[in-house]
Amino acid sequence: MKKVMVVTGASAGIGKEFVLRYLKSSKVDEVWAIDRDKEGLDELEKIIDTDIKKLVIDLSKQSDIENYKNELDKEKPNVVLLANIAGFGKFDHSENIALDVKLNMIDVNVKAPVSMIDYSLPYMKKGSKIVNVASCAAFQPIPYINDYASTKAFLLSYSRALNQELKYRDVHVMTVTPFWTKTNFFDRAIIKNQKEVVIKYDVMYNVSDVVDRMISDLKKNKEISIYGGLNKAQRLLVKLLPHSLVMKIWMNKQKYDGTPNIR
Repeated sequence: MKKVMVVTGASAGIGKEFVLRYLKSSKVDEVWAIDRDKEGLDELEKIIDTDIKKLVIDLSKQSDIENYKNELDKEKPNVVLLANIAGFGKFDHSENIALDVKLNMIDVNVKAPVSMIDYSLPYMKKGSKIVNVASCAAFQPIPYINDYASTKAFLLSYSRALNQELKYRDVHVMTVTPFWTKTNFFDRAIIKNQKEVVIKYDVMYNVSDVVDRMISDLKKNKEISIYGGLNKAQRLLVKLLPHSLVMKIWMNKQKYDGTPNIR
C-alpha cells in the first residue's frame, strides 16, 4: 500500500518549507500537494525527488475538497501524515471586513481542516500523524485580528481534544502555534492602500526555524509545537493575565485609541 503525506498550502510559505524539510529526514512514496496555486505546485514538483500528486483545490469550496476524498477512495493509500497548513487572515476592524471574506476565512481555516481530517482518517493506520497549523493568536482574543484569531482558537481546541480521542488508534494530532513568521501570509492579511492596523510586530521569525521545530516536535509526539522565546512567554502570560488586560495591552501597543476607522 502506497504511503503518502498530504499537505495543504504546499505551494509556498510554511507548507512548501514543511514538504522540503520533512522529506530530508523521512521517506514516503508520494506527496499529495494541495493548493489553489497550480504554478506554485509545478515549482514544488521541480525541486523534490519524491513522486508528487498535485491537487489544485480551493479549500474554501467543499466541492473541491470532495475531489480529495474521491482520490482517496480511488487509490486507497496509507495516509501516514496529513498536514493542514493552508490558511489566511485579515487585519482590520471587524466592521470593515466584508461578510463573504469572514465566511471564506471560516471555510479555509476551520471547515477545510475538519473536512480533510474526516476524509483522511479512514485511510490512516497506527502511527499516522495529523498536523494542524493554528497560530499564537489562538491563545487569546485579539481586536482587529478578531475573525482570524477566533478561527485559530477553534482549531487549537479542536486539535487538542481530537488528539485525545484518537489515542485508541495511535493516531497523533499536533497543533502548531507560530508567532509572526516571514511568509506571504501578510500579502493577503494587510489591506493595501489603507493605514496598517498592526504597526508593531515585536519579532519576525524565519520560516525554516519554525518548520524545523515543527518536525522535531512531531517526531517527539508533542501536542503543541511552539517556536521562539517571545511566543512561549506570551502563551504563559495570557494564561495568567485577565484577557481584558491582555487586549488592553495589545491595543496600547498598536496605538489604537478605541475609535475605529470605519470605512
